[in-house]
Amino acid sequence: MQDVYDFKWEDLGDLSEGRPNLGTETSVVAYRLMQYTFKDAFSKVLGKQKTVELFVKAGFLAGQEFCKNALDTSLPFSQFIAALKEKLISLKIGILMIEKADEKKLHFVLTVSEDLDCSGLPIFEESVCDYDEGFIAGIFEEYTGKKITAKEVDCWATGDRTCRFEVKPIEDLNGPS
Repeated sequence: MQDVYDFKWEDLGDLSEGRPNLGTETSVVAYRLMQYTFKDAFSKVLGKQKTVELFVKAGFLAGQEFCKNALDTSLPFSQFIAALKEKLISLKIGILMIEKADEKKLHFVLTVSEDLDCSGLPIFEESVCDYDEGFIAGIFEEYTGKKITAKEVDCWATGDRTCRFEVKPIEDLNGPS
């Protein structure tokens, strides 16, 4: 059963009216301050695993809404990816690169450099881009109409200098990649 959420794109408000002087942008520090304090507070109440699950779900919802409202899903794949790359750069979310693409099987390996979540962090024992996993899966699922998952396989926070994600249909999770 699919989750039903109350969030809608319009809930983001009219930033030109609400922030006439400060505009639509903020700092990465402010974004990370919110994200990492949420993660810490939620983990203390819900546990780490549940918190990760919720961040993935929130990212997924954001990815779906972002795709529906900020991208043109009628474009052919290569044009859609080009538009996605440009949108992520213009919003200063990160720099997307597709390393491998099998459109027929819907298997992709992509990187996001200079991302909001972890570029520049100290090295931790694990990847931290749970929200990004959901965000990417939400975009690809909305575009393809197929159940999609994205799993981070490399992360700045584990010593890599870019975040790498494997994207594939959910029914292929147990099969070879």
